[in-house]
Amino acid sequence: MGFHKFLLAIYIFGSALAHFSLAQSSPQDYVDAHNAARAQVGVQPITWNETVAAYARRYASSRVAEQCSMEHSGGPYGENLAEGYGSMSGSDAVEFWLTEKPNYDHNSNSCVGGECLHYTQIVWGGSLHLGCARVQCKNGWWFITCNYYPPGNIEGERPY
Repeated sequence: MGFHKFLLAIYIFGSALAHFSLAQSSPQDYVDAHNAARAQVGVQPITWNETVAAYARRYASSRVAEQCSMEHSGGPYGENLAEGYGSMSGSDAVEFWLTEKPNYDHNSNSCVGGECLHYTQIVWGGSLHLGCARVQCKNGWWFITCNYYPPGNIEGERPY
């Protein structure tokens, strides 16, 4: 079975470019935002994993020189990406991905009315470990990546 590649998400947050952000993105912010959604569908909580986080940090850092173009890493993990400006935090990115929830139809195990693969990765019951990173790009935008192990969105399987 193959893995679905996640579609890219561009998230515009705020009204002006900023050179810094007061919004912090601690590991617990990411974990809490994920686990709130996971609790709604009855899957076990995800935990922060420093190995996965180190991968996310390396990849995010590599995007800075590329003006943070939205391109997936192609690595061994599931992955959600977001880009935005202003005071965009990691939990803002997670909340944006969660807006896809209405597009997931559990009965047919498919996306209806739009994209849902960011949402299904967040609530994928088999994904137990999380690592995320947030960097500011040279153009002032923020680039956020969350990586998941084991990866979700396995074709033919249900997230929960």
